[in-house]
Amino acid sequence: MSVADERSVSAEARVAGAEKLVLALPKGRVMAASMAALREAGLRLAPRADGRALRYDAGDAIVIEMRNADVPTYVELGVADAGIVGKDVLLEMGSRLAEPVDLGFAACRLSLIRPVGASGTIERVATKYPRLTASYLARRGSSAEVVKLNGNVELACLTGLADAVVDVVETGGTLRDNDLEEVDVIGHSSARLVVNRASLKLRGERLRPLIEGLRRLPGAF
Repeated sequence: MSVADERSVSAEARVAGAEKLVLALPKGRVMAASMAALREAGLRLAPRADGRALRYDAGDAIVIEMRNADVPTYVELGVADAGIVGKDVLLEMGSRLAEPVDLGFAACRLSLIRPVGASGTIERVATKYPRLTASYLARRGSSAEVVKLNGNVELACLTGLADAVVDVVETGGTLRDNDLEEVDVIGHSSARLVVNRASLKLRGERLRPLIEGLRRLPGAF
């Protein structure tokens, strides 16, 4: 048996043997909306007793809190049965996870942003989404350099580091406050339920009612 097969068998054994679902949820403001949606869908989830705990028994499920960008990895490798994550993250990773529900909240758009009135050639673009940005630029026939940043990417336009940035936009308030504007919308994102395929097969009796409950929520589909 190969190492990959051993890992697959091990993951399936953990999934089959666990009594409670394990859910990977993003830290920050999306966490509250995720917990509320899961409760409305029928899970009895209590707040964590220890405010610093990253993995805890919430009642009907074990909850693991992590960075939004890490959720797909934990679900894909079988550490978690399911998770909630933004579509922007899934697109950037090229994820092939099952996405049975678009939850509708945390809606935003992924946009090309420039200083107001800028019209020169774009030679460098800063972004947290290098894969999506490179693909977008290639479709436009642009050879602009893509620079990956992890912090506030709008700062790259304000300091001259880049001619443009690609980032998520919700209300556009930050852009207006800094004399920036969207010049093109690359795509749209919202929170998605993602599910480990082995878990969906082996723990369908628990996951399918959750999926159906989430689909019935206002704004979800």
